[in-house]
Amino acid sequence: MSANPQAEEQLVLREECGGVCTLTLNRPKARNALSAALMGALQVELDEIGRDKSVRVVVIAANGPAFCAGHDLKEMRANPERPFYEALFTQCSRLMTSIVRLPQPVIARIHGIATAAGCQLVATCDLAVAADTVRFATPGVNIGLFCSTPMVALSRAVGRKHAMEMLLTGDMVDAQRAYELGLVNRIVAPEALDDSVKELATKIASKSPLTLAIGKEAFYRQAEKDLDEAYRYCSEVMTRNMLARDAEEGIDAFLGKREPVWRGE
Repeated sequence: MSANPQAEEQLVLREECGGVCTLTLNRPKARNALSAALMGALQVELDEIGRDKSVRVVVIAANGPAFCAGHDLKEMRANPERPFYEALFTQCSRLMTSIVRLPQPVIARIHGIATAAGCQLVATCDLAVAADTVRFATPGVNIGLFCSTPMVALSRAVGRKHAMEMLLTGDMVDAQRAYELGLVNRIVAPEALDDSVKELATKIASKSPLTLAIGKEAFYRQAEKDLDEAYRYCSEVMTRNMLARDAEEGIDAFLGKREPVWRGE
């Protein structure tokens, strides 16, 4: 995507436009395998974005033929010690959790294969738009390494039996099937991918950032509660939301038949 030699050395490229921040994984020759360095670079960007109120939506994209081929197996075999593995998987878990806990919605833009931890990354993002040529898999079982950490995100994004089938067989799932399973929100022709992602991101970015942050947090927290507790929690969230200035502005704008002016408070 970039012919700039300096950009080629950056593991994550960042671009902002209209409140949408695009983070592009930039290890194309390694199929964007999640090395410790790449995960560290992505973590730094996410931590900064979480404190940046000018960013309304985040898009995670990638350079090269693949979206993400999972963990860097060469790096893992070069460091065959328990402390390295523990640190690596802890780092990955923190990265994925950061995406879920980020105040801004995160959209995965998937143009090539997403396997193992790459599939985990797709499942972790709040929304996902994929080219109709893309394939997904959790193929660790094929090499004697069950995709246990990818399973956490996958089992929360698709039904249990479908997740188990992907995990137990390691088979590739095409874009249409991924859409049917709920792993991705939209599938489009490759040439329409950028426009589709932009349209979705722009629509979300037009909403109140405070409301988006409140809603995203509530979505994930209520999902882990039983029914009664979920309603108690979400009733409190809606009460707090109603007392926010953006809710007052939004309702007044709706009643007055005008566009709202969000203040993020």
